[in-house]
Amino acid sequence: MTIKKLAITAAVLTATLSSCGNTVEPDALQSEKFTPAAMPPASVFDLSHWYLTVPMDENNDAVSDIYDVAELKTYQHPDFFYLDDENQMVFASPNKAATERTSTNTRSELRYMIRGEDLTISESDKKNNFALAAHENANEFAYIGSKLEATLQVDHVATRAKYPNKPPAYSVVIGQVHALQVEDDKQVPGFGWGNEPLKISYKKWPNHNKGSVYWTYERNLATDDPQRIDIAYPVWGSNWDDPTDPGEHGIALGEKFSYTVNIYNNTMHLVFSSENHETVHHKINLANNFDANSELDSADYPKGYANEILYFKAGAYNQCSTKDVELSFRYPACPGTGNWEKDLANGDYTKVTFSKLVVSPSVPM
Repeated sequence: MTIKKLAITAAVLTATLSSCGNTVEPDALQSEKFTPAAMPPASVFDLSHWYLTVPMDENNDAVSDIYDVAELKTYQHPDFFYLDDENQMVFASPNKAATERTSTNTRSELRYMIRGEDLTISESDKKNNFALAAHENANEFAYIGSKLEATLQVDHVATRAKYPNKPPAYSVVIGQVHALQVEDDKQVPGFGWGNEPLKISYKKWPNHNKGSVYWTYERNLATDDPQRIDIAYPVWGSNWDDPTDPGEHGIALGEKFSYTVNIYNNTMHLVFSSENHETVHHKINLANNFDANSELDSADYPKGYANEILYFKAGAYNQCSTKDVELSFRYPACPGTGNWEKDLANGDYTKVTFSKLVVSPSVPM
């Protein structure tokens, strides 16, 4: 099976309308009906294989709302998911709002759906996800490995936290490789915990002029296992637990940069590029317990993510949780009111703008 390449770029939308042989010039598209603010992101971006989670609960089911592939054709939200005046796709999420059942972090984030609009294939079906070559049933998946490319800028991260020294404070996740979480009675070692072999993040301390880009690998262990931690690798600037000012080595708010996640066979290759920084390459075998420095991590599951069901996510996954648990590294206890206007004014939110998002087959490196 071949994968249909989805090139999602934020090129300026142009159109030519014909009626009775008469051509409407582009200037005629400046009416209110065709302004970028009036158009959903799917009118510019190909979102035919993504669904969206937003930090809202309009159907009152106590979890954040999801807009599936079909709904996303026409969906936009003026605060949390929209096109800017350059036809780029904007994601925003306050510190305090509706969340998914298994998270205390809000998000405005896309989830890749290989099935597209074919609802005869379930979300958890192997035909809707990809796997590593080492998976014992790799031939049953839609793809073995996959590739995600993005160009973006982070416009804002939360500026307040009760526990500022906790690593997730002042940060946002902008890209993920996620493992499927299954019902508790179906979870076994190395399968079904819903962990993340990759989270790409941006973090900027309030007193710094620039922020840092890094990525984390989560050990594939049970939810209540104290060894289930995220191991961080810096790209530009400082690491996530280092308050050192990154200075010129960092990335400023509003500064564009790109990442590529290429999972070929069992190895995840990461490439980070920016006009103002050297290109950075990392790689890690996801089918064993050797880290990105090729050192044995005896605390991790020996087969890593070899038997997991995997998929991509991208957008703004706000890491400034309002949850207050002092002993856990995961919860910075960031303030938030749940009122968007107030949280916006107080800086208690995150905002990310994408100008490119591409999913395609993995390639050897």
